Amino acid sequence: MKMDGMRLSEFKNLKMKNIILFIVTLFSFTLLNAQNTNRVFKSAVKQGLDLKVEVNDGYYIIKPYSSNIIETTFVPKGEYLKAQSHAVVAKPYNSYFEMTDRGNDVVLKTKGLYVAITKSPFQISYYYKDKFIVSEKEGYVKNDSLETIDFNLTTDEVLYGGGARALGMNRRGNRLQLYNRAHYGYETHSELMNYTMPIVVSSKQYMLHFDNAPIGFLDLDSNGDNTLKYETISGRKTYQVIVGDSWLDMMDVYTDLTGKQPMLPRWALGNFSSRFGYHSQEEVEQTIAKFNDEKIPVDAIILDLYWFGKELKGTMGNLEVFRDSFPDFEGMVKRLNTKGVKTITITEPFILSTSKKWDEAVEKGILAKDSIGNPAKYDFYFGNTGLIDIYNRDAEKWFWNIYKGLADKGVAGVWGDLGEPEVHPNWVQHKTGSADEVHNIYGHDWARLVFEGYQRDFPNTRPFILMRAGYSGSQRYGLIPWSGDVNRTWGGLQSQPEIALQMGMQGLAYMHSDLGGFAGANLDDELYVRWLQYGVFNPIFRPHAQEDVPSEPIFRSEKAKELAKQAIELRYKLLPYNYNLVYENTKFGKPLMRPLFFEESDNSELFNYSKTYLWGNDILVSPVLEAAITEQDVYFPKENVWFDFYTDEKINGGQTKSVALKENSIPTYVRAGAFLPHTNVIQTTAKYDDTVYKIDYYHDASVLKSSRQIYIDDGQSANAIANEDYEILNLEMTSKGSTLEFIITDKTGKNFSPKSRTYYLTIHGLDKKPKRVMVGRHDDFDWSETLKTVRIPIEKSSEEIAVITVKLKK
Repeated sequence: MKMDGMRLSEFKNLKMKNIILFIVTLFSFTLLNAQNTNRVFKSAVKQGLDLKVEVNDGYYIIKPYSSNIIETTFVPKGEYLKAQSHAVVAKPYNSYFEMTDRGNDVVLKTKGLYVAITKSPFQISYYYKDKFIVSEKEGYVKNDSLETIDFNLTTDEVLYGGGARALGMNRRGNRLQLYNRAHYGYETHSELMNYTMPIVVSSKQYMLHFDNAPIGFLDLDSNGDNTLKYETISGRKTYQVIVGDSWLDMMDVYTDLTGKQPMLPRWALGNFSSRFGYHSQEEVEQTIAKFNDEKIPVDAIILDLYWFGKELKGTMGNLEVFRDSFPDFEGMVKRLNTKGVKTITITEPFILSTSKKWDEAVEKGILAKDSIGNPAKYDFYFGNTGLIDIYNRDAEKWFWNIYKGLADKGVAGVWGDLGEPEVHPNWVQHKTGSADEVHNIYGHDWARLVFEGYQRDFPNTRPFILMRAGYSGSQRYGLIPWSGDVNRTWGGLQSQPEIALQMGMQGLAYMHSDLGGFAGANLDDELYVRWLQYGVFNPIFRPHAQEDVPSEPIFRSEKAKELAKQAIELRYKLLPYNYNLVYENTKFGKPLMRPLFFEESDNSELFNYSKTYLWGNDILVSPVLEAAITEQDVYFPKENVWFDFYTDEKINGGQTKSVALKENSIPTYVRAGAFLPHTNVIQTTAKYDDTVYKIDYYHDASVLKSSRQIYIDDGQSANAIANEDYEILNLEMTSKGSTLEFIITDKTGKNFSPKSRTYYLTIHGLDKKPKRVMVGRHDDFDWSETLKTVRIPIEKSSEEIAVITVKLKK
């Protein structure tokens, strides 16, 4: 029988689909063959919002949180269901799910994610929109010393997660200890650092979050047998499978589950003056005066442990102003505030037996205990110490009162150091469990203590909480992590993009480093400048180091100071763009720093690539990570045209290109079609003016439509979004032949005071002077023949629609 062209095409397509289906089925069968042959299915019953699956050695509770999140808990025989999660804040909504018994398996199905429970041999598998995601291997197993849950991996999966590590982007092949521990002076390799998390992120675009606090391990196929294994000493046998339609969608889903990061105050995006440490009030005020004299912007100064004692050792735990060195602490803080500079003080959870607070701490019973109920005492670097038991309500209240007292003195931020805790013997007992049971959540709950205290006593203040240790979901408490005591070397710098990118994928979008490096007396101006240039495109810009080599640009050589000043000025120019990234993180869970495979999820060559990354959606950054090099390779994501930020040279995406390096900047590019807001350089964000906006639009003929938003609020109110005390600017461009039409509108919250604004729209990427530019009925623009840009002034009142028409010459 002869077929017409259409029917023949359909037949070929159908045949091809059947071949693909056969291959997928065969592959899945081979993959799922690794199963638990000892576990016997008994029954499956829908119980309200859950599915209960009974087996011979216990039962499962499978709980859909949404069409993108399913939680699975195993309860062994003889144990009870432990419902408390330290990470999860979302509630399963009353969504409809189907339970179907198909004979050989039982399926729990939401609108997206679903679970198939094979009865014999028993196995649990997960699918998203009919695509296989992951399956348990043996599932839960109790061994002599550890309880484990394991999963099947495909051979091509790249694995991320486990918190902050320096291992290369692909962490597969490692068995990662889950025990927060400082690594002093690390460089390019660090298997264990301050901030671990029981999270695995797969290149197949799913996450596994093991929802359990006690210490353990994440084995990411260390034996090479395609097995992912979670190992723990005790606790819950609970994990969530998280998926999304894109990488950013999955980040949004995960941070819905564990909590969104609150908005940072605008000043937190500025430059910090910080070192270990400032010894006196005079030194603090003279340092800020020098920043002002040199006209280098600065927004905050951080006081290390000398604010409460003269000596490095023996004074930790005093937690009160050392008046010999800071006789007028309150006056100092007030004077700094009038200059737009915030004061941040360090605190630690250790109370030394030689400190002023020791007797009080013992009397009030706020310290963790030993096995017979006495205050647990042990030695570490700073002296003989006890540890505040933040799980004791009296201790939590006592510790918060320290912070409240500092805030009442005008201190604007909290720096919590050594919160792993740095030394935490396993024999130490807390109110809620042993040291090993609470060790990994100590920093998390310390941040919670501070955050909830601010909510109670300073409800309209956005807290700034800088800590180096935490847990899954600590972002919801405003925790801002840094990457610990990195060595002041090129190796130390080289590991930083990877650490920040990985943590952003795990919800902690404000991971950053001590710019310039912390450990060692290495005076290297080139390294220092390159680190600060990288820091421009970091969530927090905070040079910090041991004081034998200054971390502040004002105390470096003239050349280093000038180059650092240029970097800091660029940081301030980008304030509107960066502040919008803060909003996007709070609202949608988007990391500020994003790996390039977010752009090209099908490009396996990018899965282990961190040397170039995206800063927000529109800025491509390639930090200089080696000494004395004059050029480096940069990969430009495909299906885009990229503008050199400094020269406007256009580069087509989808290629790796060797680019020449400059002394005063690192390779930086802007996506065609981007609207990039920026502002004038200001000495401090206290002088920020949101009535004038400079907006650069990057034009290329390949972009026919483009739109961006800019979030605006007062930069400090804690509940601006909830109270609708904000404004969103909408910027749109439509290309019609030789005409570009720009529209600027705004949407104001009901409690936001409308403002009239002046915009200066600069269009990049033009070949010739435009034939005509109309703003409403006015023809007003400046053309730069040298730069090939047109600059258009626009006056706009709130809720007015501004239309700009640009007629190009053919």
